[in-house]
Amino acid sequence: MKDQINRLLEDINSFNADTLDKVEAFRINYLGSKGVLKQLFAEFKNVEASQKKEIGQALNNLRNTATEKVNTIKSALEGSKKEAKVYGDLTRPAESIELGSRHPISIVKNQIIDVFSRIGFTVSEGPEIEDDWHNFTALNLPEYHPARDMQDTFFIEKDPDILLRTHTSSVQVRYMEKNDPPIRTISPGRVFRNEDISARAHCIFHQVEGLYIDTNVSFADLKQTLLYFTKEMFGKSKIRLRPSYFPFTEPSAEVDIYWGLETEIDYKITKGTGWLEIMGCGMVDPNVLKNVNIDPEKYSGYAFGMGIERIAMLLYQIPDIRMFYENDVRFLEQFKSVI
Repeated sequence: MKDQINRLLEDINSFNADTLDKVEAFRINYLGSKGVLKQLFAEFKNVEASQKKEIGQALNNLRNTATEKVNTIKSALEGSKKEAKVYGDLTRPAESIELGSRHPISIVKNQIIDVFSRIGFTVSEGPEIEDDWHNFTALNLPEYHPARDMQDTFFIEKDPDILLRTHTSSVQVRYMEKNDPPIRTISPGRVFRNEDISARAHCIFHQVEGLYIDTNVSFADLKQTLLYFTKEMFGKSKIRLRPSYFPFTEPSAEVDIYWGLETEIDYKITKGTGWLEIMGCGMVDPNVLKNVNIDPEKYSGYAFGMGIERIAMLLYQIPDIRMFYENDVRFLEQFKSVI
């Protein structure tokens, strides 16, 4: 009987089936009321007493192996059958996939970068935690200069020389220190100013600043660059430059575009004038060039800077700057269709 049990054990271990009917036939053959195991247990009473323990253990092992084999194959076949029901019909309607979207600040930043990259501007980046030299002194803002009060600064505790950058002009200083003219670069990034948060202002915002240094660069070059940008970004072909003051440019100007007065919203956002301020600009001050070891007798250049949030608010008619930072999914979902 022992040899018979071993042969049956080999047959059970080697058994496999691809249908539930075959599994059921196997079960009946081995485990049914008239199956092989039933007959073996019936013959067990004729086994000699000295072999009963060994044969009994072998029979129990044979039954357990057969039962486990049936359950394993049956579970596998039933699982594949359920999977086929779910994935088998390729004509069924698909479940909707929730699509994400880019943040409007990222969308506008990428659009600005794309516009300037088409006329040769590269992208430069720098640290958000800056030192006094790169953020102020090199930009013609020495210590105790009254213009420093124009930018309420977050200083790092216990070290007045370390601060959160107030503009991305610090990136331009670092770029000029490491690169010789001609220089044509834009510096997008996040900046920080210690201001009260309101619908029109925030302590964290984003800027894109541009810089062009070469021989014989004039204010006319600056104006043509800005005109190109406004046409590409807004579809507006009329700009004006109003005299202004920035410590690191001379002369300096504020740039306005003619938005128009075609709708009630146009009247509201332009306060009835049709004009909108979008950025500041100017010719790089010779002192700034000296501070980064560029000869102002040989080279000249222009710089400009704009707030990305302001541009985004104009393009998408967003009334409150705080909406950019609240992570409201209802707000962000409106930009799914925008690349």
